[in-house]
Amino acid sequence: MQFATIRLGGSTRAAVVSGDHVHPFPDRTTVLDLVRSGLPAALAAGRHILADAPPVPVSAVTFDASLRPPTIRDFVTFEEHVEGVRAAVQGQTGVPEAWYAAPHFYFTNPHTVNGPDAVVSAPPGCGELDFELEVAAVVGIAGRDLSVEQAADHLFGYTILNDWSARDLQRLEMEVGLGPAKGKDFANTLGPVLVTADELAPRLDSEGFLSLSCTAHINGVETGRDMLSNMGWTFPTMLAYASRGAAIEPGDVLGSGTVGNGGCLAELWGRRGRFDPPPLRAGDVVALTVEGIGTLTNTVGTPAPPAAALPVPRLRDRAAHRAQFTAAAR
Repeated sequence: MQFATIRLGGSTRAAVVSGDHVHPFPDRTTVLDLVRSGLPAALAAGRHILADAPPVPVSAVTFDASLRPPTIRDFVTFEEHVEGVRAAVQGQTGVPEAWYAAPHFYFTNPHTVNGPDAVVSAPPGCGELDFELEVAAVVGIAGRDLSVEQAADHLFGYTILNDWSARDLQRLEMEVGLGPAKGKDFANTLGPVLVTADELAPRLDSEGFLSLSCTAHINGVETGRDMLSNMGWTFPTMLAYASRGAAIEPGDVLGSGTVGNGGCLAELWGRRGRFDPPPLRAGDVVALTVEGIGTLTNTVGTPAPPAAALPVPRLRDRAAHRAQFTAAAR
């Protein structure tokens, strides 16, 4: 089943998507409400809505982000992506040995989630805006310290994630060693629908990977293509790792990490040694397609002027501060 968040008649609500129509839930029902109810209950509610709610043409509604997640953990599970982006952002070759040890992730900003067709602008001071084609799994059951086998039953469904990146800001931040911050927290996009795990179960291969084709286009020109099954770890493995010594909750999002073979521009920059294709600019249309889920499209807006960014105060003189502290302590 496919759930979506739609705007209709001045309200935002959950809906079941069926072909060229949507079947809206009652006003104020959210997709996150459905996720928190558990997959069996959500499917039952969806069947009820399909039977009772009058269909509305897709053309008559606006799609919003598939859900508003409480947290977003973004993993990095494609070796080709790591190799290419590491060259572009950190100026280093190869893949670090630590990458092979576990499915690493960072937390990104759940408060800057956008939906399909939203205009996304580069943050102040950014001259190297990039997209990232990912698939996101959505947690359906709370848990902690899960095994891989248990984690498989905790997945509610999947949606497309565009983890927008300001590569020049990220390049500076990565020198500190804490991971990305302002280079990532300005925008991410989820949509167009949340496909339940049972619907995509037939696409699981013998090792538990989803065999889904993923493609990226900029202004109608294909820039990347890969199979989701080229991930280094399965989603249940990622969820089990995320739950080690920590709680996971319904609605939490787990990003697959950017697919390889052109799933973002920075990978291509690192491999080619130049900005080819160039960074995203205002007016560019980015379309990310994942087989079985759909196409997530956004337009790049006019970036915020540099004057909109408050200047960062200069670091205080540490030596002078220490001298004053020492004198005061005497």
